[in-house]
Amino acid sequence: MRKSAAITSFLIAATLSTSVAGQERAPGQPKMFMVFFDWGKPVVTRDAMVILDDAATAFLQDPRGELRLSGHTDRSGDASSNRRSALTRAEAVRDYLSARGVPRGAMTLVSFGEDRPLVPTEDGVREVQNRRVEISIGDEGSLR
Repeated sequence: MRKSAAITSFLIAATLSTSVAGQERAPGQPKMFMVFFDWGKPVVTRDAMVILDDAATAFLQDPRGELRLSGHTDRSGDASSNRRSALTRAEAVRDYLSARGVPRGAMTLVSFGEDRPLVPTEDGVREVQNRRVEISIGDEGSLR
């Protein structure tokens, strides 16, 4: 990944983590976190670890809710491969959070593949902001 893309991704994730998850949430609104992945790799980066540590802490402070891990990809592969890749990234996040004390049974994994991009692109385009896992922490009814 280009250095500028990595910095942009980290700033977007850090901003989302701080501005959304750092605030008191309105009743029924989940806390949100987001981490990004390098192309072709389901590896949790150092930048992502900081955000996932915050997500684990937020959950463990109030473990009554649930976590939904939603995997996403860019449009650089075929749709079925992208769905599998998005699930593999969500599994990597699950494994990381589990190692930080979050019960596996509290996490639900969803794979959207390339269906819900943050940045709309043409087919075949690599876009770092679309290779992500969104972490939503809340009550079952507040998670979509």
